[in-house]
Amino acid sequence: MLMSTKPMFDLAYSGGFGVGAFNVNNMEITQAVMEACHAERSPVILQISKGARAYANIRFLKKIIDACVEEYPEVPIAIHCDHGDTVELIQQCIDDGYTSVMLDGSHHPYEENVAITRAAVDVAHEAGVVVEGELGMLGGIEEDVVGLDAEEYHKNIEQFLTDPEQARDFADRTQIDSLAVAIGTSHGAFKFKHEATLAFDRIENIMKTCPGLPLVMHGSSSVPQDLVKIVNANGGKLPGAMGVPEDQIARAVRTYGVCKVNIDTDLRLAMTAKIREVFTADPAEFDPRKYLGPARDSICELVKRKLQMLNSAGKTDEVVAHWNKEGQPLPAFYSRAGAGV
Repeated sequence: MLMSTKPMFDLAYSGGFGVGAFNVNNMEITQAVMEACHAERSPVILQISKGARAYANIRFLKKIIDACVEEYPEVPIAIHCDHGDTVELIQQCIDDGYTSVMLDGSHHPYEENVAITRAAVDVAHEAGVVVEGELGMLGGIEEDVVGLDAEEYHKNIEQFLTDPEQARDFADRTQIDSLAVAIGTSHGAFKFKHEATLAFDRIENIMKTCPGLPLVMHGSSSVPQDLVKIVNANGGKLPGAMGVPEDQIARAVRTYGVCKVNIDTDLRLAMTAKIREVFTADPAEFDPRKYLGPARDSICELVKRKLQMLNSAGKTDEVVAHWNKEGQPLPAFYSRAGAGV
């Protein structure tokens, strides 16, 4: 069932859970995420980045997601543009049928970020699409998103975290529907040299200055060490890969107003670890079904674990009931029956 993120966030904000936002690039990843959400009865946000659009061709990704909507009609699904960087791209995503978009202007000076985000909001809200903005800076690198050097970032982290008073001004002037905040997370597999500690006091203060505004955590993959070990044991080279501890992510969504948690790196690790393991066990294997199938299963199990951690498992019926009760609108090109993308 296609919907915007609003009915999900309405419940998540005060309900002690977060919605997993999983980046999808191909059929196997998308199938794995959806099968896990179906099994765990969890709402889901399928994210398509600028890089994914270029890699897979949005026409193909749209058809894959269309198949997911038909195959899993009971699962609440939002289609989200991850790290959109121009109003033109936002318009393309809206035209392509996304139900949620992000305008990431965090790399611009503040006033420019306000202006470009507000322009995106005007375009999106006209079409009935919700908008996520970003304020503050993250470290690390992932796809087209180049953050600050990890060492520089964590040495001077206080100056890059989201300022609560500025967040109030940003939300008021842009009229965004959710806000991605910098609270100590970082992009990629090499996020930290030491175990991370999220700035929970900063989240709490943002909740005070922006009451009711759903918050989003980017750079939130936990980089499971069991997967890192499998990669390294089978010819990979990921020395020192480290992510955000799952207990801290769980605390952020269960205690604070974090409604959306972005996960991408962990999916890649699950897929790569299993493929490397298959090739090591049978170097003569060349049938893609024999390594992509197990890789898909590996991602599915990882996502199930994430949904339990986010406390979103079992929330499907609640989200659907709220959506039906509130009569949440979809963009004009959708029917309430949940027609495909």
